[in-house]
Amino acid sequence: MVRKRIVVDYKKLSEEIIDQVKLKYPYGYEDSLITFTNSQGVFISALPFETESVYYLIRMTEEEAREIIEEDSDYDEDGKLRVDFNEEKSNEIKHSDQDDI
Repeated sequence: MVRKRIVVDYKKLSEEIIDQVKLKYPYGYEDSLITFTNSQGVFISALPFETESVYYLIRMTEEEAREIIEEDSDYDEDGKLRVDFNEEKSNEIKHSDQDDI
Protein backbone atom coordinates (compact mmCIF):
# COMPACT_ATOMS: atom_id res chain seq x y z
CA MET A 1 0.00 0.00 0.00
CA VAL A 2 1.28 3.45 -0.93
CA ARG A 3 0.98 5.98 1.87
CA LYS A 4 -0.16 9.51 1.31
CA ARG A 5 2.56 12.02 2.30
CA ILE A 6 1.42 15.16 4.07
CA VAL A 7 3.42 18.14 5.33
CA VAL A 8 1.29 19.93 7.92
CA ASP A 9 1.54 22.37 10.82
CA TYR A 10 1.02 20.89 14.28
CA LYS A 11 -1.88 23.27 14.96
CA LYS A 12 -3.79 21.90 11.97
CA LEU A 13 -3.76 18.28 13.15
CA SER A 14 -6.89 16.66 14.56
CA GLU A 15 -6.96 15.87 18.28
CA GLU A 16 -6.89 12.17 17.44
CA ILE A 17 -3.67 12.48 15.44
CA ILE A 18 -2.12 14.70 18.12
CA ASP A 19 -2.90 12.03 20.72
CA GLN A 20 -1.22 9.41 18.55
CA VAL A 21 1.83 11.66 18.09
CA LYS A 22 2.06 12.11 21.87
CA LEU A 23 2.06 8.34 22.37
CA LYS A 24 4.81 7.87 19.79
CA TYR A 25 6.91 10.67 21.33
CA PRO A 26 6.32 10.41 25.11
CA TYR A 27 9.51 12.35 25.89
CA GLY A 28 8.76 15.31 23.64
CA TYR A 29 9.43 16.19 20.03
CA GLU A 30 12.60 18.25 19.98
CA ASP A 31 15.11 15.40 19.73
CA SER A 32 13.14 13.67 16.95
CA LEU A 33 12.93 16.55 14.48
CA ILE A 34 14.34 16.04 11.00
CA THR A 35 15.29 18.69 8.45
CA PHE A 36 14.72 18.82 4.72
CA THR A 37 14.51 21.28 1.85
CA ASN A 38 11.03 21.73 0.38
CA SER A 39 10.22 22.12 -3.32
CA GLN A 40 10.80 25.90 -3.11
CA GLY A 41 14.29 25.36 -1.68
CA VAL A 42 13.28 26.40 1.85
CA PHE A 43 14.91 24.62 4.79
CA ILE A 44 12.19 22.98 6.97
CA SER A 45 12.28 21.13 10.28
CA ALA A 46 9.55 18.63 11.00
CA LEU A 47 8.51 15.73 13.17
CA PRO A 48 7.97 12.49 11.22
CA PHE A 49 4.88 10.48 12.10
CA GLU A 50 3.31 7.49 10.33
CA THR A 51 -0.09 5.89 10.41
CA GLU A 52 -1.23 2.95 8.33
CA SER A 53 -2.27 5.20 5.46
CA VAL A 54 -0.42 8.53 5.91
CA TYR A 55 3.19 9.62 6.38
CA TYR A 56 3.13 13.01 8.13
CA LEU A 57 5.89 15.57 8.33
CA ILE A 58 4.65 17.87 11.08
CA ARG A 59 6.29 21.28 10.67
CA MET A 60 7.81 22.77 13.80
CA THR A 61 11.04 24.40 14.91
CA GLU A 62 13.01 23.22 17.94
CA GLU A 63 11.65 26.21 19.88
CA GLU A 64 8.06 25.37 18.90
CA ALA A 65 8.64 21.73 19.88
CA ARG A 66 9.76 22.82 23.36
CA GLU A 67 6.85 25.27 23.73
CA ILE A 68 4.26 22.68 22.69
CA ILE A 69 5.44 20.28 25.39
CA GLU A 70 5.79 22.99 28.06
CA GLU A 71 2.24 24.22 27.45
CA ASP A 72 0.63 20.78 27.14
CA SER A 73 -0.91 19.56 30.41
CA ASP A 74 -0.58 15.96 29.18
CA TYR A 75 3.18 16.27 29.79
CA ASP A 76 4.69 16.63 33.26
CA GLU A 77 7.22 19.24 34.42
CA ASP A 78 10.09 17.09 33.10
CA GLY A 79 8.58 16.94 29.60
CA LYS A 80 7.41 13.33 29.90
CA LEU A 81 3.96 12.15 28.92
CA ARG A 82 1.83 11.52 32.01
CA VAL A 83 1.27 7.82 32.71
CA ASP A 84 -2.52 8.24 33.04
CA PHE A 85 -2.73 9.87 29.59
CA ASN A 86 -0.62 7.13 28.10
CA GLU A 87 -2.82 4.35 29.47
CA GLU A 88 -6.13 6.04 28.59
CA LYS A 89 -5.21 7.05 25.03
CA SER A 90 -3.41 3.81 24.19
CA ASN A 91 -6.67 1.95 24.77
CA GLU A 92 -8.71 4.46 22.74
CA ILE A 93 -6.32 4.49 19.80
CA LYS A 94 -6.14 0.70 19.57
CA HIS A 95 -9.86 0.75 18.82
CA SER A 96 -9.69 3.48 16.17
CA ASP A 97 -8.14 3.45 12.71
CA GLN A 98 -9.05 6.92 11.42
CA ASP A 99 -6.41 9.23 9.97
CA ASP A 100 -8.36 12.48 9.77
CA ILE A 101 -6.55 15.78 10.00
